[in-house]
Amino acid sequence: MIDRDLGRAATTDSPNTHIEELTMSRILVTGSAGFIGYHISRELLNLDHEVLGLDAITNYYDPKLKHSRLAILHGYEKFSQHIGRVEEMDSYFSVVEDFDPQVVIHLAAQAGVRYSIENPAEYLSSNVDGTRAIMELSRRVRPKHVLIASTSSVYGGNETLPFAETHATRSPLSLYAATKIAAESIAHSYAHIWNLPTTCFRFFTVYGPWGRPDMALFKFVKAVKSDTPIDIYGEGAMSRDFTYIADLTASIVRLIDLPPGDISRDPAPQTLSPVAPFRIVNAGGGNPVPLMQFIAEIESALGTEAKKNFLPMQPGDVTATLADTTALQALIGDLQYTPISVGVREFVEWHDGYYGS
Repeated sequence: MIDRDLGRAATTDSPNTHIEELTMSRILVTGSAGFIGYHISRELLNLDHEVLGLDAITNYYDPKLKHSRLAILHGYEKFSQHIGRVEEMDSYFSVVEDFDPQVVIHLAAQAGVRYSIENPAEYLSSNVDGTRAIMELSRRVRPKHVLIASTSSVYGGNETLPFAETHATRSPLSLYAATKIAAESIAHSYAHIWNLPTTCFRFFTVYGPWGRPDMALFKFVKAVKSDTPIDIYGEGAMSRDFTYIADLTASIVRLIDLPPGDISRDPAPQTLSPVAPFRIVNAGGGNPVPLMQFIAEIESALGTEAKKNFLPMQPGDVTATLADTTALQALIGDLQYTPISVGVREFVEWHDGYYGS
């Protein structure tokens, strides 16, 4: 198995100098056995923070992959893990209370647009009630910053590109997107009522080593290796703002010390709520890649051509995504961008090492 540390700590100083550096040491990460949660937890541990991970280890995809990620995290002295669903937090609240987190990073969620059509109840439980539970936890333990994962899917039927945080999110195209809009609203209300500094970051098609098997890159690589046709929806005419996992991790880690502050002195005031210590920020690369180019990079990395099965758009999908990263750059400085050719090759190398070439 290849065990490569792909996190690259950012060196650019943040321009947001009016906010006192919080220098956190105890950080709660929900979804720590997941793709993004694993990478963020590992980067925090590399930076010598203490991390308590929470994860339900559901069977939405192969739990062995989740346990493999956790095995690496358990190699760090400052990592501990509790298995349980976030919406059932009351049953193990004492574990978190004893840990006394200074920061809460909430990544646990039921992901996937298409699965939300098949199993809507799981999304309501994990994404809506789970966020409610995390915010209730936060108002009790009073962390200095709560960071919550959202998604570019909330932009739904919006046809204006790039997607900006100020765009309306009233036209979700999937239940997954609808539950994430609800999660953002729940977080905002708690931030307002309980004065909880909260940041919601909207992910844009994150990919890379240790990724989820239900994502396109994973599916395509597996299919090409087995000489099986890949399904290409939208007749291949889609594009995505692909965000490499190490780039995303660097951005999120740098946001930790930047809780929403004084709107009159904030470098990205357009992302702040006028009535709560609450911010929404796009966490993407700002570099759209056509789907067919993405597939060409996979073929190049594997050294073989994919058999292609072109299909119409699926329900809940959008034609294109592109993040306006103006606010994110104002907050943390220059962003990292890993070229798609490099990111895809890194994934293929990991896949070869973990599953065999």
